[in-house]
Amino acid sequence: MADAVTPPSTVPARAAEAHSARGPRRRADAPPGRLRRRLNTYWYAWAMVAPVVAVIGAIIGWPLVRGIWLSLTDADEANVERQIGVNHIEATYEFVGLDNYRDILQDGAFWDRLGWTVVWTVACVGITFTLGLTLATMLNRAFKGRTLYRMALILPWAIPAFVSVFAWRMLFNERNGILNGVLDNAGIDGVPWLSDPTWAKVAVIGVNVWLGVPFMLIAMLGALQSIPAEQYEAAEMDGANAWQRFTHITLPGIRPVAMTVVLLSTVWTFNMFPVIFLLTRGGPAGSTDILVTEAFRLAFVSSPRDFANSAAWGVLILLLLVLFAIAYRKALRKQGEVW
Repeated sequence: MADAVTPPSTVPARAAEAHSARGPRRRADAPPGRLRRRLNTYWYAWAMVAPVVAVIGAIIGWPLVRGIWLSLTDADEANVERQIGVNHIEATYEFVGLDNYRDILQDGAFWDRLGWTVVWTVACVGITFTLGLTLATMLNRAFKGRTLYRMALILPWAIPAFVSVFAWRMLFNERNGILNGVLDNAGIDGVPWLSDPTWAKVAVIGVNVWLGVPFMLIAMLGALQSIPAEQYEAAEMDGANAWQRFTHITLPGIRPVAMTVVLLSTVWTFNMFPVIFLLTRGGPAGSTDILVTEAFRLAFVSSPRDFANSAAWGVLILLLLVLFAIAYRKALRKQGEVW
């Protein structure tokens, strides 16, 4: 019996041996890493997404990298690589670092364009959202001919933007336009829609609002239809008036959709090139030029064409939108919205 008792000095040694014996077996049986688990579980999804990622990388990624590189050089029409007849001329532009950005930020033209771009974006998004929500609220009710009204209000969205802008350009014609013709018949002097800086700004905002209302209308109408009707019935039974139902039921109900469409509309409007370029070409005297049209002018209109400064303007536009998106996301998270 005495021989069967394990000496106390051998207990730690045996415990260590048992631990070492179990250790490799536990590591061998351990589950794979998080990345491997995801690949094993979602391999089909990754395989389906991979071609799209590759195409987006080629279409967006390479031009973005190329643009950032050009913004750090002094590339222009005279020193880039080009082909003239049978002669191939090598590029001679040089790396200049952040000189282009410094020059742009020290130029008052950038801040003028930025100020007008902010005013243009806020005005267009604000008016578009207000009109879209108002029309959606009206069309969310049952009445005769509702489908016809919906189709008519969506019509501007179905017409290509350049066609709509050219139509509006004819309407704004100072001599033969319909708008000034109506004013003349009413005994009111014609308005210099596109030749006066103030009226030109009003004109481009009006056209962009006309083009943007259908998108906002559809988005808000879908959000309104997702709100349960029982909430309105319960509020009405409790004595809530129309304004109280709107502020306590409608606005909270559409908030997730509204936050998303406002962000999308802001990004689109900030970069809305066709309306301004086709309607006023940035005039008169550059008064309606926004950041993106100024970048286009530097790259394709100025002589010599300044590719480096145009790329720098583009990078600054990207940075401004990224900063806005980050701030917007933080604001949503503070309000409890998921995005």
